[in-house]
Amino acid sequence: MSRPRIVIVGAGFAGYRTAKELSRKARGKADITLLNPTDYFLYLPLLPQVAAGILEPRRVTVSLSDTLPQVRLVLGEADGIDLDARTVHYTDPEGTDGTLGYDRLVLAAGSVNKLLPIPGVAEHAHGFRGLPEALYLRDHVTRQVELAAAADDPETCAARCTFVVVGAGYTGTEVAAHGQLFTDAQVRKHPLREGMRPRWILLDVAERVLPELDPHLSRTADRTLRERGVEVRMGTSVKEATPDGVLLTDGEFVPTRSLVWCVGVRPDPLAESLGLPMERGRLLVDPNLQVPGRPEVFACGDAAAVPDLDNPGQYTPMTAQHAWRQGRTAALNVAASLGAGVRRPYEHRDLGFVVDLGGAKAAANPLGVPLSGLAAGAVTRGYHLAAMPGNRVRVAADWLLDAVLPRQAVQLGLVRSWSVPLDTASPELARVPGRPRERREADARSGPGAATEPETRPGRRPTERPAPGEPAAAPADAVEPPDAREPTAEADPTFVASAGEAVIAEAKAREAAEQESADRQGPESRTPERQAPDPGLPERRTRERQAAEQELPERQTPEQGKNRRPDGEPANNQPAPEPARNQPAPEPAKNQPGGEPARNQPGGEPGQAPGPVQPTHADPAEGDS
Repeated sequence: MSRPRIVIVGAGFAGYRTAKELSRKARGKADITLLNPTDYFLYLPLLPQVAAGILEPRRVTVSLSDTLPQVRLVLGEADGIDLDARTVHYTDPEGTDGTLGYDRLVLAAGSVNKLLPIPGVAEHAHGFRGLPEALYLRDHVTRQVELAAAADDPETCAARCTFVVVGAGYTGTEVAAHGQLFTDAQVRKHPLREGMRPRWILLDVAERVLPELDPHLSRTADRTLRERGVEVRMGTSVKEATPDGVLLTDGEFVPTRSLVWCVGVRPDPLAESLGLPMERGRLLVDPNLQVPGRPEVFACGDAAAVPDLDNPGQYTPMTAQHAWRQGRTAALNVAASLGAGVRRPYEHRDLGFVVDLGGAKAAANPLGVPLSGLAAGAVTRGYHLAAMPGNRVRVAADWLLDAVLPRQAVQLGLVRSWSVPLDTASPELARVPGRPRERREADARSGPGAATEPETRPGRRPTERPAPGEPAAAPADAVEPPDAREPTAEADPTFVASAGEAVIAEAKAREAAEQESADRQGPESRTPERQAPDPGLPERRTRERQAAEQELPERQTPEQGKNRRPDGEPANNQPAPEPARNQPAPEPAKNQPGGEPARNQPGGEPGQAPGPVQPTHADPAEGDS
């Protein structure tokens, strides 16, 4: 008899804990597979310290292979689940499709950035859900302070050293607290203009900081932020975001180059794609974490709406504490469904919360005991060390070094702005050239405040449409950047080595474009010029190509042929080819789309782009800001 197959989707707090507990209980009697886009578990509560330069990125990651030796790790992003066939379809990092069969499925896909239908936010803001976003923010803040220090214009200096954080929840509060300390330390080395200092603004529509936590934590965090100079503005949010700043709901325009979006999270779109009963984007489950009508499917963490037995009619919040404990319950119930142990409902006991405010400051209420100051700082860091499933010594060493040595404020340049779009279903992965199309991209873009594909593609302005006749471009992560080295015919089949071949290729391309355009539009839409073509045009173009071929030996040297770009134009510092002598250059048909090559196409001239496109938005999601 074959061993049961258990597939766990996601290695966040819930998924990692499920895999850990199942491997311990199964003891080799079941095949456990963990599907995750990365090979590490990310300890999210310490991510603000990565952005502030306190911890190195690998300190907050825990290797899945090292800590889960009895679990098979499959790298990939789940893009579909067939509940009837009991299979999970995924795409690996190299774009290869795969399928995993299961007898028991645990859906722990986690969450992504929550979006709101605010103009400009999807284009100009960045979230804070993954390691790439933390690395980008660290580089971005460092760069803005350095540019502000070198700026001659006071207004430019002020805008560059102004940072706006939207969302005064757990993450936004810690980002603003650590960010103010980070930039203050930078300006001691790179002084700004006289009388200027970095300006951090924390916004939220709620009445107080940390509205979902205990009032004591809220008061302590608010007092600490204000003492450091952070502008805390409650009852205020962003009305519109632009490249030069943000317009607030109170009517004030704040010039800035930095907008950090921390308004909360929404469940991963994978849960919604199953077509099962949902509760505000979360998959409904019973107290045993099983999906009604699908006893072989379990869900936990941010992707599941788990009934709160202590508060009938309510569901447990989307927090790391609940996800971690639900992972253990899911593992016990999966084992029970296979005949090992008994099922038990999910119950929790609030152990309190801790908020690290940087330096020696923190706010905590362990077991309901309110703490602040040094005592809260010690409890907060002790809690994180105890909760981390690995890297404890390395994290403690970084904390010690930060206490006695100055931080290194340098730009690594590893993550670009377009690599971490706010509207993404995979915040744990940075977009890179050559990576396959992002999973569930259409689902992610359908959310409120979602950006369209051209708006998140590098090489095109956020609101720019393709030029008329330009083919739809591939996503940013499917386009290879231009190589800095000179191309060769062996490396690139489209390489054109000579001026004569370039003229021939251009003439053929224009003929093909005109014919395709005419066929597509039909006879009724052709202009009189197209309906009555010049009878001598084909013969004239044939003479032009023959003349170009005859002049090739005397007009193109081997050295010039080696220095040509793939589009047939000469490389930098090379003379441009001249048209064939005494031959008129062919002209494209007038008023025909496709008569001129599209912009950014080989051999073409830049086209005119129509006006900007405003992103479309769906209904607003539930949010706290």
